[in-house]
Amino acid sequence: MRSALSLGRVLGIEIQLDYSWFIIFILIAWSLAVGYFPQGYPGWPPGLYWSLALLTSLLFFGSVLVHELAHSLVARRHGTPVRNIRLFIFGGVAQITEEPKSARDEFRFTIVGPLTSLGLGLAFGVIWWVSRGRDSTAPLAALAQWLSFVNFMLAGFNLIPGFPLDGGRILRSLVWAVTNDLRRATRLAVTSGRIVAFLFILAGVMLFFRGMWINGLWLAFIGWFLENAAAQSWRQFTLQELLQGHKVREILIPDSDWPQVPPELPLQELVEEHILTSFRRCLPVIEGGRFLGVVTVHKLREVPRDRWATTRVAEVMIPFEQVKTIAPEAELLNALRLMTQEDLNQLPVVSGGDLVGMLARDKVLAFIQTRAELGL
Repeated sequence: MRSALSLGRVLGIEIQLDYSWFIIFILIAWSLAVGYFPQGYPGWPPGLYWSLALLTSLLFFGSVLVHELAHSLVARRHGTPVRNIRLFIFGGVAQITEEPKSARDEFRFTIVGPLTSLGLGLAFGVIWWVSRGRDSTAPLAALAQWLSFVNFMLAGFNLIPGFPLDGGRILRSLVWAVTNDLRRATRLAVTSGRIVAFLFILAGVMLFFRGMWINGLWLAFIGWFLENAAAQSWRQFTLQELLQGHKVREILIPDSDWPQVPPELPLQELVEEHILTSFRRCLPVIEGGRFLGVVTVHKLREVPRDRWATTRVAEVMIPFEQVKTIAPEAELLNALRLMTQEDLNQLPVVSGGDLVGMLARDKVLAFIQTRAELGL
């Protein structure tokens, strides 16, 4: 089951909403409706507080989305692909799938995010300035004042020099430009990020024991998230190094060594003669040398067991047009990303419409482990 909802595409980039987003959206709206707005603007009806709080919360995440879109559009302009943008409990993140081609490129598509937040903070500040002091525009002034402050805070937080925050990426780009060593720059930025994370956790613990439980827990939670994100960033970087330049053809299992089944085979025979003997969970369906599709254990389980003897593979197979495939000359790293993204353990390798082999996740992981152990 996917952990995010797709909201469509903006300028060709998919926008996803993580389920955790609903938690923070409700918390922000609640705190505005029962705390911030009643304290700053007493005497308004409760319905106005809640309406304004919901609108302000939506505009806040709209600001986060604009921040991430700025990253994404500049990254794409410099040839760095962006898979999607995901909004979640801690804000938003642009899923940039490759390392930047140069330190200059990384600096450019990173700095534009905080600059965008600063611009939004200034714009909302102007709206607050021109609408303040009048009863008729007081709700607009209240909304704009909060959004201005929060966007300035968002820019400042992101400029903290800890990877993977924007400030950490800027730090990495500067070190990379000076040393011409991406690995060294990444290690320094990740170390900085982990130090920042531990400081957040320490500050959260101190606040907790001083009686500020909610603030302390939230700050410690942010620190925990940053530490995990920094560690994950380093693992991803080293993985990219290990797989850099390697092709799918290097470790694919030839089609002659992978069990294949005809479309008219009963499911009972499929299980007894192929799946249980080969322990493969995804089998190509071949007829007359043509690759028709695949049959998987997942699809097999959708058929009641008492119907296996009378149901044919063709009735449950995934047709070729719907099968995720990869070319033998594709980058191995891209193949692993596809398998991870689609939750696949086996991936058909196809050239010119013909099956040439299968790529197995366990073999990719063994390849990674062996190269890591050898220091290659």
